[in-house]
Amino acid sequence: MAGRRFIVEADGGSRGNPGPAGYGAVVRDGDTGLIIAEAAEFIGHATNNVAEYKGLIAGLRAAREIDADATVDVRMDSKLVVEQMSGRWKIKHPDMQPLAAEARTVLPRGQVKYTWIPREKNKDADRLANEAMDAGKAGRQWEPRPLKAAAPAVAEPVAEPPLEKAVPKAGWAAPADLGTPTTFVLLRHGETHLTPEKRFSGSGGSDPELSEKGRWQAGRAAEALAARGSVQAVVASPMRRTRETAEIVAARLGLEVRYEDGLREVDFGDWEGLTFAEVQERYPDDLTAWLGSPRAKPTGSAESFTTLTHRAGVARDKILARYPGKTVLVVSHVSPIKTLVRLALGAPPDSLYRMELSAASLCAVQYYADGNASVRLLNDTGHLR
Repeated sequence: MAGRRFIVEADGGSRGNPGPAGYGAVVRDGDTGLIIAEAAEFIGHATNNVAEYKGLIAGLRAAREIDADATVDVRMDSKLVVEQMSGRWKIKHPDMQPLAAEARTVLPRGQVKYTWIPREKNKDADRLANEAMDAGKAGRQWEPRPLKAAAPAVAEPVAEPPLEKAVPKAGWAAPADLGTPTTFVLLRHGETHLTPEKRFSGSGGSDPELSEKGRWQAGRAAEALAARGSVQAVVASPMRRTRETAEIVAARLGLEVRYEDGLREVDFGDWEGLTFAEVQERYPDDLTAWLGSPRAKPTGSAESFTTLTHRAGVARDKILARYPGKTVLVVSHVSPIKTLVRLALGAPPDSLYRMELSAASLCAVQYYADGNASVRLLNDTGHLR
């Protein structure tokens, strides 16, 4: 089931720039325009831009608390924040860089888009920022007011931006218009002894090594990638099977491996090492719930697909920030790779169950500076034939 659509309006201000500062943010239901959450805070002595970024972060967090799978249209009257977060302007100021990085970690990149609006259409967020600054002047913090469930929407901010100003999707835009994309070549690890039997093998199990066939598969992938000659960096999940796969490929390419914990597989809890049929027999209710909702967790696990989506999105954004315009080999597992593909497509969470991902298969996704992505390859196993 797809997540909801929200509109986040955020603003920040400083009386003195720098001076006493505060931010405000509202979350609207994307279909009705009703305000469903508000956030504001006095943040002490700061600049307008710092306050605006903190308002953005608060608005995104408020949206995530309501629905972590929601798509979010951020609307701000700060041209600076909108252009920087959209990737069209560089972030040079040292105070802005960590705030922008924090904002990108709140929700996966593919779920958020940014739109500039005139100040007069951002009145609610501006009002909250001023309320926060007034509260700070009085020596207290802003306190939320009860929201009226039937409060009418403000028509203008809810309207979609004019069609002529819409940014073209990456698959249709000329590459020169968007600069050199960052390419992820996504490699699933080779087989372990659990793979042929289709047993659950996550991050909470025995952490198996590659089988003999799995090492052969990794070698074949290495030769195929060496023949392409485009990979410039290797990043991998720290689990044994992905480490071994990445090291075999990296050695052939003459590259070092960097490890990223966000790329590890889901913890399948009590299902680790079991087949689907065994889980269905022992934990039928939990399995039904897990198949029906991305927020459900395997028996005995603390991780859902919603949790995975967040950490995989954070890992993706860290890699994008480190290797802009490069081709990066990302060695991971079934669930994280499917999640990255799903996010690139803008597909609903249940699309994970409609993708086949073979051991040592290759996928490819290109990411553009405007936040769009394009899936170029899925489940390629030609190198294993």
